[in-house]
Amino acid sequence: MPGPLDQLTIATQPSPALSATVVPAIREMITTGLLPQGAHLREAELATALGMSRGPVREALVELAREGLVVLRRHRGAQVIALTTEDAEEVYTLRRALERLAVERACGRLTPAHLAELDAVLDRMRKLDAGYAPAEAVELDLAFHDVLVRAAGHSRLERSWLQIRGQIAMFLHDRHRARRDFHEIAHPEHRAVRDTVAAGDVRAATAVIDKHLVGAYDRLRSARTD
Repeated sequence: MPGPLDQLTIATQPSPALSATVVPAIREMITTGLLPQGAHLREAELATALGMSRGPVREALVELAREGLVVLRRHRGAQVIALTTEDAEEVYTLRRALERLAVERACGRLTPAHLAELDAVLDRMRKLDAGYAPAEAVELDLAFHDVLVRAAGHSRLERSWLQIRGQIAMFLHDRHRARRDFHEIAHPEHRAVRDTVAAGDVRAATAVIDKHLVGAYDRLRSARTD
């Protein structure tokens, strides 16, 4: 006969539909701007659009609130976060701290599989031209940094990265819609990061990731108008 703790464990397990479908689907609609910043989110409309019941949608909105993509207000429902210049500064200073730690730990820890993933992303970056889609730029940018975070072998670091990843994606979509130079700078900048981390030079790697992220933040600020 199961005890109270067994029942609690069962009750808190996410459903496969929620984890595999609903959360990623709504997250993508938010980060790409399909659901614009500040938009009110109506459970019934989202459920209809996704072919789901309202229950999984409600749970998904709670999860996305934990990621900072949704604001839940009592009696006012859910709303897509409206990111400000102050938010950008907070997200990017935190991102810089996390990624410095990531490359420090990744130096000497990159496996052939990690390098193959990085090189595959770099190859796609190299092939971009001026007609690139902002969504592809965001995908490639985050995919590269995802590998570095995983290579660090630090579970709490990875969880912290995932907590801000969606907000980074929102900022990147804004940046790529306003300033279309990713095809020119993406490959050389990310290649420099890859090579210094692969060489195991911690000082050089942290200097390169710092330069890369400071430049990324400067480009974001120049693209924002608020």
